[in-house]
Amino acid sequence: MNDPLGAFVPGPRVELSGSGRGPLAGLSFAAKDIYDVAGHVTGCGNPDWLATHSPAEATAFAIQAWLSAGAGLAGKTVSDELAYSLSGQNPHYGTPVNSAAPGRLPGGSSSGSAAAVAGGLVDIALGSDTGGSVRTPASYCGLFGIRTSHGRIPLEGAMPLSPSFDTVGWFAPDAELLARAAAPLFGATWDASRKPRRLVVIQDAFALSEPGVARALAPHVERMKAQFGAAEEVQAGDPGGGLEKWMWRFITLQGREIWKIHGPWIEETHPKFGSEVAGHFAWARSVSEEAAAEAATPREEFAARIADLLEDDAVACLPSAPIVAPPADASIAELGQHRSQLLSLNAIAGLARLPQVSLPLASLEGCPVGLSLIAGPGGDEMLLEFARDFCAAPGNP
Repeated sequence: MNDPLGAFVPGPRVELSGSGRGPLAGLSFAAKDIYDVAGHVTGCGNPDWLATHSPAEATAFAIQAWLSAGAGLAGKTVSDELAYSLSGQNPHYGTPVNSAAPGRLPGGSSSGSAAAVAGGLVDIALGSDTGGSVRTPASYCGLFGIRTSHGRIPLEGAMPLSPSFDTVGWFAPDAELLARAAAPLFGATWDASRKPRRLVVIQDAFALSEPGVARALAPHVERMKAQFGAAEEVQAGDPGGGLEKWMWRFITLQGREIWKIHGPWIEETHPKFGSEVAGHFAWARSVSEEAAAEAATPREEFAARIADLLEDDAVACLPSAPIVAPPADASIAELGQHRSQLLSLNAIAGLARLPQVSLPLASLEGCPVGLSLIAGPGGDEMLLEFARDFCAAPGNP
């Protein structure tokens, strides 16, 4: 397979045939290079990581599940270094091309997986989502994407970043395939009996977004309101000082976990990181145990409040990203500002450990714009089924 988009990790391709039978028979998939394949070193977007780690002894659960369901692995895809960025740039392997918005970033850290699906190189692709690494590139690249409930799908054989936030996610070009790809990963726990009866609109998430993004999504929110007959408008950031304050709690908890996981290797190896990711790790190193402990209790209060709001019969809508994909030559300062906006939105589902799907329903200035839906605890199937039905209805893309 040619790779004109720079989506796959350079060098020999890791390819595996699927079982040839099952719900994904005949499909091809790619996997973010944080997932293990037996006998191969998982590179995690950084040459020093590649050089200091041994070949994996076993294949990651998520890859094996899709292989067993019939799909074939076409290769490992480029990731932002150690999955610790939302831009999609990699200084060692290049930035994958966003074919849905030429000249703009694909979003990260699952950048290569998103680029591969958006460019038609594979049918579906595995990513991961800790702070928005599926939701952001799904919006930027005009894809359907899901961040699953925390702990719902085993992360065996995947590089940990921040264990209390890490989740499996994936991309597809349509809602039907997004849902079909889920069953092999959920296995016997699959339950599509729940149906949403209420719609919640997260007002402060729309207010945080660029005005053009909110305007582009407005007609689709209205269609969704019409389907439910009504909607409850809420402020996710209350109480506690708004979404930005929750974002700081999110990155504090995340940063402490990240340094615990990767700090020893960084201090021993002194790896060469790109400037953006190096800055993220410097921040993580500065987070104290006391600061993380102070953020832990509010997190549980926030999670309980959002779970009570949604219960088991509601979906909440919000922009998948507050902006369209930034230009490929955006400065580090610009990316830092965008990152704060993105994390303020992404922290909602992350702190609450909830599933979120991104639907590529709108466009702005020739760029895709995603609308997201969040469900209550364990509502993954409800989200996927609703997304499929909503997008199949007349008048929806």
